Amino acid sequence: METIVVQDTDSAILDVLTQALEMEGFEVFPLRECDEDFLTVMDRVRPHVVMLDYKLAGEACIKICRQIKEKYPQVPVLALSCNHNIHNEYDLNGFDGYIKKPFDLDLLYNVLRKHIVKPGS
Repeated sequence: METIVVQDTDSAILDVLTQALEMEGFEVFPLRECDEDFLTVMDRVRPHVVMLDYKLAGEACIKICRQIKEKYPQVPVLALSCNHNIHNEYDLNGFDGYIKKPFDLDLLYNVLRKHIVKPGS
């Protein structure tokens, strides 16, 4: 079972994402905050993918993304964003991909599966 850490400051979005991902067979670790405890969760959970809420300028999210990439360079980190220009910004800030809000569930699942590396791949 693939494990995903999902961070979003909006608890309604976080709840919907958690339920949708669990229904698709993922093990989900939802977090509201993007703070200094994030890497502790990463150490404990060892996720296949991380999804971070990229809000407005995204400074906290960018900082955590860089910390994750420094410690776990193989773990894909995706930006969740309603920013109109996220398609231009995500890779400049170290993200492997993005999911634009509002999101279509089929697109969400396809993007996640694209970034999950299967053993032996």
